[in-house]
Amino acid sequence: MTNVDVVYKYGAVPTESAALAIARLREVYGVRKVGFLEAEKTVRVEYDATRLTEPVIHQLLRRAGLDVVERVQLYTIPPPPEPVVAV
Repeated sequence: MTNVDVVYKYGAVPTESAALAIARLREVYGVRKVGFLEAEKTVRVEYDATRLTEPVIHQLLRRAGLDVVERVQLYTIPPPPEPVVAV
């Protein structure tokens, strides 16, 4: 099992029916946690990457009725180190 987190920003506040549908995402095999940060307008989904992929999670949220705006980058890949030139 490989747990992965993905965070999305959303636009409009979810309606009651959308919130109930999003809460039911935990019933999908492989989804471990779903959490909202209302102040930042983000939703975080923890899922098993051996069962699901990020595009599938995105589609599940959209189908539940969440207005997904963009994916939040959780980390940045550092640039490769500059080669050392021997003098």
